[in-house]
Amino acid sequence: MTARDRLIVGLDVPNLQEAEKVVGALGDDILYYKIGYQLAFAGGLEFARDLAATGKKIFLDMKLLDIDNTVASGVENIVKMGMSMLTLHAYPKAMKAAVAAAKGSDLCLLGVTVLTSMDEGDLIAAGYEYDPHTLVLRRAEQAHLAGMGGIVCSAEESAAVRKIIGPDMALVTPGIRPAGSDKGDQKRVMTPADAIKAGSSHLVVARPIVKAVDPKEAARAILAEMDAAL
Repeated sequence: MTARDRLIVGLDVPNLQEAEKVVGALGDDILYYKIGYQLAFAGGLEFARDLAATGKKIFLDMKLLDIDNTVASGVENIVKMGMSMLTLHAYPKAMKAAVAAAKGSDLCLLGVTVLTSMDEGDLIAAGYEYDPHTLVLRRAEQAHLAGMGGIVCSAEESAAVRKIIGPDMALVTPGIRPAGSDKGDQKRVMTPADAIKAGSSHLVVARPIVKAVDPKEAARAILAEMDAAL
């Protein structure tokens, strides 16, 4: 895969007008887009379907978690939308239900291990007995056993996770920040080149591109850095 196949631009914008502006500015340079809660609840689901129909690949970041039947029913409809990637929290029962529902489709199911905005103190406050690294590895192993298509984790854990899941599963890394950029609310971040070298297969970049004065130039700089690392 080239850098263009690996870079996912997060459309973390408040409305469709802003999303359309970003997509228009980036043009053919970007193949993959991530759509999460913010845009999904502002007409983003239909926008995702429309983008997919034009040949773009869409990572639908819904982080599903519910009873088995509800997860399976949601996944079945997302398959019909033509999405390329979908996240769900890496809980064994939810993952097994999703894998069964997506069987035979091209939808890559991604298990979310530990959010990159969380550190050990956050996990303790949430009632977990594991530090982030330990919990990420435990959930990565469970996702592999469930037959998931990939993992979402911090680039800090990429090398260790890759050893567990092997070479074939996708390893998607959010919290990517080019050198010198603002970390925002992320606590576990890495540069694009370092993330690729650590074993990440796909990088999610939002603010450093969508909030840039020149989004196209920002995206091209990141693509160049990724290509050099590859």
